[in-house]
Amino acid sequence: MTLAEHIQEATRFIQGANPFSAIRGAVILGSGLGEFADGLQNVHYVNYADIPHFHQPTISGHAGRLAIGEIAPGFPIACMQGRFHYYEGHDLNTVVFPTRVLKALGAEFLIVTNAAGGVNTQFPPGTLMLIEDHLNLTGTNPLIGPNPEFLGPRFLDMTQAYDSKLRQMAQEVAAHHTITLESGVYAGLSGPTYETPAEVRMLRTLGADAVGMSTVPEVIVANHMGIKVLGISCITNAAAGITGEKLNHQEVMDTAEQTKQRFVTLLSGLLNQLAAQPALSA
Repeated sequence: MTLAEHIQEATRFIQGANPFSAIRGAVILGSGLGEFADGLQNVHYVNYADIPHFHQPTISGHAGRLAIGEIAPGFPIACMQGRFHYYEGHDLNTVVFPTRVLKALGAEFLIVTNAAGGVNTQFPPGTLMLIEDHLNLTGTNPLIGPNPEFLGPRFLDMTQAYDSKLRQMAQEVAAHHTITLESGVYAGLSGPTYETPAEVRMLRTLGADAVGMSTVPEVIVANHMGIKVLGISCITNAAAGITGEKLNHQEVMDTAEQTKQRFVTLLSGLLNQLAAQPALSA
């Protein structure tokens, strides 16, 4: 089967498993942030294991299911409760396949979230950071290989990978709810090792404010397919060498839990703002 046929098969299965024939937007929920989707109205769940060509995440904090429901009446969205990672042994085509399916389901926008290490020493654990740009330091790119025309252009402009209007809207929502929302550059590395102190010093020199092991491939593919993107990082720990403490995934989960209410308030407010608009302008 071709990639187009794989996308079509997964899309039809999802459409048949919930009452919404199309969605307006999508959210990818990172480590420890998946519970947001449970608050959707008329929510229906589809396990990744049941969707053709999807895979089951192996990482704690990633439930491995698609939640489809309404943020407001007549405004259905899809939330990925967990994602696939390159470091789990998947090739990048597998990692970004759900993003391609979200587009086929009708997504006009994609909000990507993640748990990240704080490279900027002014961003302590618990900080919410709006991603204004990224550094692709994974050593690869999901657009390498054949480029079927239906997906997007062969050479993709990434000047505004993170939509400026969506970022402005997020800042306004944060201000309305008195939530501090920083802005910064996200560095995406392959993982699964946390960075060394020397690597963190390098990242700071390069201009990174946060570092993680996801997001970048999905953002590239979303832009490739014409989906507008907003990115939010939850800073769950200081990056290696800043405090001298060793890093572990439990710390990531604990901080995500403590930050969850502010994150849910911000995301809900933003999605309700989007629901009040007829459509995103080009």
